[in-house]
Amino acid sequence: MRRTLIRYKAKPEMADKNAELVSAVFAELKAAEPDGVRYLTLRLEDDTFIHMVETAAADGSSPIPKLAAFQAFQDGIRDRCAEPPLVRSAVIVGNYRMLDEP
Repeated sequence: MRRTLIRYKAKPEMADKNAELVSAVFAELKAAEPDGVRYLTLRLEDDTFIHMVETAAADGSSPIPKLAAFQAFQDGIRDRCAEPPLVRSAVIVGNYRMLDEP
């Protein structure tokens, strides 16, 4: 399992658009139902977005970047951000009923 956390802050005037684009990614994921990936996005009150991606592939690859909705989301992401995306590997230290256990 590979877990990645991505955090960025959207410009206030672009935050709703960003949320719409993220919602489209989830709609496509629900329709495609790809195996080996789990994905969660949070929007904080200051328009910071936090994405958590978990992939089962040994090489950490994910089907998400292949989705048309994700490609649309990626297009212009830097223009929508007040703070650019920061990508980090993540390790779960504790989990109580928030995430399924593998």
